[in-house]
Amino acid sequence: MFKGKFKLIKIALKEWHASHTQNLLGKIASLKDRLADLDSKGETVVLTKEECDDLHCITSDIHSLSKLNTSIC
Repeated sequence: MFKGKFKLIKIALKEWHASHTQNLLGKIASLKDRLADLDSKGETVVLTKEECDDLHCITSDIHSLSKLNTSIC
């Protein structure tokens, strides 16, 4: 009974791990592109509050994903 439940948990954890760590470098590159776009836009016009919030979230996401990528490798 417990053995079967542990097996299901193991499968679920493997699926979760794969979905959250798959293509980290691609996700980081995509976030960096978006960050560069916002930086470039910010040089010519004032960014909206939403864009500024986006800028901070993207920076945080890049940091988190980079840390995750480093811990996996």
